[in-house]
Amino acid sequence: MLYTSTRDKSIKVSSSEAIAHGISKEGGLFVPESIPQITMDDIVRLSKLDYIGRAKEILSLYLTDFTAEEIDTCVNGAYGEGFSSEKISPLHTLEKGTEILELWKGPTCAFKDMALQLLPHLLTVASSKSAPDKEIVILVATSGDTGKAALEGFKDVKNTRILVFYPNDGVSPMQKLQMTTQEGSNVGVCAIEGNFDDAQSGVKKIFTDKSVAAKLEEKGMMFSSANSINWGRLVPQIVYYVSAYCDMLEKGAINAGDEINVVVPTGNFGNILAAYYAKEMGVPMKKLICASNANNVLTDFLKTGNYNRVRDFYTTISPSMDILISSNLERLLFLLSGMDDALVREWMGSLSKDGKYSVNEEVFAKLTALFDAGCCDDEGTKACIAKTFKENSYLCDTHTAVAVSVYDDYKAVTGDDTPTVIASTANPYKFSKAVLDAVHPGMSEGMDEFDMVLGLKVETGEECPPQLANLKGKTPRFTGCCKKEEMEQVVFDMLK
Repeated sequence: MLYTSTRDKSIKVSSSEAIAHGISKEGGLFVPESIPQITMDDIVRLSKLDYIGRAKEILSLYLTDFTAEEIDTCVNGAYGEGFSSEKISPLHTLEKGTEILELWKGPTCAFKDMALQLLPHLLTVASSKSAPDKEIVILVATSGDTGKAALEGFKDVKNTRILVFYPNDGVSPMQKLQMTTQEGSNVGVCAIEGNFDDAQSGVKKIFTDKSVAAKLEEKGMMFSSANSINWGRLVPQIVYYVSAYCDMLEKGAINAGDEINVVVPTGNFGNILAAYYAKEMGVPMKKLICASNANNVLTDFLKTGNYNRVRDFYTTISPSMDILISSNLERLLFLLSGMDDALVREWMGSLSKDGKYSVNEEVFAKLTALFDAGCCDDEGTKACIAKTFKENSYLCDTHTAVAVSVYDDYKAVTGDDTPTVIASTANPYKFSKAVLDAVHPGMSEGMDEFDMVLGLKVETGEECPPQLANLKGKTPRFTGCCKKEEMEQVVFDMLK
């Protein structure tokens, strides 16, 4: 299978090249030229395997220049240990017909572990094939969870460096502590003045700057990405949607061939795009429901066909979704436009220049057939956390609660009772203040982060994962903060 670019479909590269480079040289994103198909017989057979077995089969369909032995080594290395559930991404029944897909059982307690425990293994193999003499510099912008998951995944990986930028006031205290205390000899972390979109656009500018690439070339280095612009980050996420359907079959929640809905809280669109790929492969899905917080640029787009990032930016209690430029939407538009790279270049050019674009009627009709969308502000998020804990004895984090709230609204409007999977993206202890305020309003006043952790345990009986609890008392290694226009120099400084 070859990969092409969303902005130049004359480009043809292997999966190894796509993963090693992260982003195409003209700024486009790599996508497979075709989507492999699986039958219901395949899905029934996969349902008899464990998560590792399912991952090996799905990945082999996309990574055709990896040997079976290489895929075995990568998958076993990623999921063989470090996850607190044997099922890796278990389902929890919220109520009849509604399953929570818990994607946060990995070492950093966020769904990004599902991909970022695997990506270092994929990148090691990919770079040995396509860039054997280069040291890979992983450059990351994060809205909170990607940063820590990438740092942990790439920590002390041979022939790699990893540099992470995050918005100084745009992550939770626990997320910041996870990143700034990161161990490892090849890691670097810096805050920026601004929001995630500033960090993301700054990183993308550095990526596509030929003079920067030339300086790295002189030192035997090259950039790659651990953000979901890298296909190696996205393809592992397809696996857990296939696996979720298999698990629903296995537990008798559905029969083979039954459709399901999938609800995903998302800001950068990668997590729900992975569900779209699973649907296009052959997993029976009825609606993909996109859940946004107050930064509801995706809700507006999916309901109108007009994308406009020129709007107020909100810092919310679900910070990993505080995004106004949804990078992975570009991949979907490329596919829905019939792989029309000229049209994608036009839309992305308008987004860069004017902050907005509008899709044509044909693409909009496809969007509305595939997707539904809704949004939920902070008050609604807290209300949903409290309600879900009271009625279902289930404690959601602030992002999962957005999805549960949006799904409740969807059901009320449509009456659709199709069995549904809701993607749960983080452990609630990553956002202790907001979750504690939801279940016991006002209790967090005057408390520090770890007082709130204790308070949340007392209030709910839920245990804080040790990898978060053990951050108490750790001294940050990385305390720097820069302006967006200083990011390039910070990269050079961190690389010495």
